[in-house]
Amino acid sequence: MTDRQRQAEALANSQIPGLTSENDAGTVVAPARDVLDVSGAPVEAPTEAEIERITEDVINQLKSVYDPEIPTDIYELGLIYKVELEDDRSLNVTMTLTAPGCPVAGEMPVWVQEACEVVAGVRRVEVSMTFDPPWTPDRMSDEARLELNML
Repeated sequence: MTDRQRQAEALANSQIPGLTSENDAGTVVAPARDVLDVSGAPVEAPTEAEIERITEDVINQLKSVYDPEIPTDIYELGLIYKVELEDDRSLNVTMTLTAPGCPVAGEMPVWVQEACEVVAGVRRVEVSMTFDPPWTPDRMSDEARLELNML
């Protein structure tokens, strides 16, 4: 096993729950971690078909993460503001919380990162949190409103 493979294996096996930091703007960021490509081969940009599949898989994974105080997933709640897949297969997620004082503010970006890391074809995941614009119930999908009896 090469040093690079050992490093990748150690990285893949690291379990550091709640590890986050703040950037210069005070935004909570889950540090990006390399997920795949231990071979050292160049990474090719995803094809249109891969982008479509990755998009569907990322949405499904985001729907597996729940706000612990609201019985609806974060995707339907409208907590995900932006998801970008770069040509190097890095996935950048920008999200928010229902309130800045949310007790899981330090944990939720890590939950989102871990959920997205399992998507095949994604090489690296970085989750940033923002409160601009602030979340409001208007961002919820009709599905979330129905689940919460808000229709």
